[in-house]
Amino acid sequence: MKDLVIKALDSAVAGGASYADVRGVDTASEALSVRDDTVEALDRVHSSGFGVRVLVDGAWGFACSARLDDREPDRIAATALEVARASATAIARPVELVEEPPHIATWRSPFEKDPFSVALEDKVGLLLSATEQMSNVPGIRVARGTMDLLRQESWFVSSDGADIAQDIVHTAGGLEALAVDGTEVQTRSYPGSFRGHFASAGYELIEEMDLPGNAQRTAEEAVALLSAPSCPSTTTTLVLDGHQVMLQVHESVGHPTELDRVLGMEAAFAGTSFVGIRDAGDLRYGSEHVNITADATIAGGIGSFGYDDEGVEAQRVELIRNGILVGFQTSRETAAAVGASRSNGTMRAEGWENFPLIRMTNINLLPGAGSLDDLISDVDDGIYMATNKSWSIDDKRKNFQFGCEIAWEIKDGKLGRMLKDPRYTGITPEFWGSCDAVAGPEAWKVWGTPNCGKGQPGQTMRVGHGTSPARFRNVTVGVAQ
Repeated sequence: MKDLVIKALDSAVAGGASYADVRGVDTASEALSVRDDTVEALDRVHSSGFGVRVLVDGAWGFACSARLDDREPDRIAATALEVARASATAIARPVELVEEPPHIATWRSPFEKDPFSVALEDKVGLLLSATEQMSNVPGIRVARGTMDLLRQESWFVSSDGADIAQDIVHTAGGLEALAVDGTEVQTRSYPGSFRGHFASAGYELIEEMDLPGNAQRTAEEAVALLSAPSCPSTTTTLVLDGHQVMLQVHESVGHPTELDRVLGMEAAFAGTSFVGIRDAGDLRYGSEHVNITADATIAGGIGSFGYDDEGVEAQRVELIRNGILVGFQTSRETAAAVGASRSNGTMRAEGWENFPLIRMTNINLLPGAGSLDDLISDVDDGIYMATNKSWSIDDKRKNFQFGCEIAWEIKDGKLGRMLKDPRYTGITPEFWGSCDAVAGPEAWKVWGTPNCGKGQPGQTMRVGHGTSPARFRNVTVGVAQ
């Protein structure tokens, strides 16, 4: 692969590209799902290929291939050049790129135990042990356990002189219990919904989560939800667990601070943004408790890497400081468009077959002080919601509604009755402006979400979010429909 991407780069430069880069990517994945006492699905995928990106006459061209023979680099480079020349006939403004030092490096994500070296029988056995315990709880109709494994090796070279090899391993696992009573269905997940918890780690993550040890409690909560009262419709103090704060950050901060959305360069898949370039340094995005960073350097985050898909070194940058919008997620092109001196390294592509886009890395709400119990103890009357179940947000990322799997009422600083089908609504700057506390480092965790969609054609990206539980005042809550 290394020889192939170098040959493609040489061909692109010789063919007239003012700038060119080539990415070779080799990806292996395994997705395992167990339902009750049966293996429901086992998907193993291996994909290899390369993509060539070029600038000619101020316009981009891109082409890719899964054929790895000696003649293919020249053909794909020529196709990318042809696309760029055709694109140049219709551009309004030539593409400019900010400078980036040409890095020559090798980077590997840390892990202790290669998940692909663990016997399939052991993985299945662990999941079956967990689903058996869930199935034994009366009222459980479906007990499901999942594992997702990924290993991606990539090679990046550019006409600027970059030469970067990266090797990334991700591991995930989770449980889901469905309880049924007549026509009513309730769900509880562990440690998070939508196939559990994803991290940049090895099989040690599965062992640390202790899926069998948390199976019975997960199932019992699902059954208890069937007879729990519905979440009341009111305006109240809301406390969110870290998993729900993760998605709140993702949808209402991560996406609207992607600079291509702000500039109107990305609109097709999920809209643009309610913020503008001139808002940086001025817009009150939230309260003084809201501090948010984009950080691709965090250990364990599935948005972590050594270098992005433009060869820009991973960085930690501020997006919101003490409630004020101070930055955006940028590429070499968008950084130049707004007069910045450097990209902050957020360009990534799904696999070898896609053009890179600005994508979230790890977008983190920095911790405050105290524990979840401390947040709850300062609430006379409120609701605590946990584990995301659904979401809806407009195409400017401003008006939203989120549903959670479970909630509890808060009375006089203590958790009371369990509540089912909770949801809350808000307007992004007003909601974050109502945040009056964020739990401290001991409650902070880097969550992962593997299915962030963007672009046309659509690309799915893995992103991370470090969050603690947080408290919000005067929030409208009710029953999810």
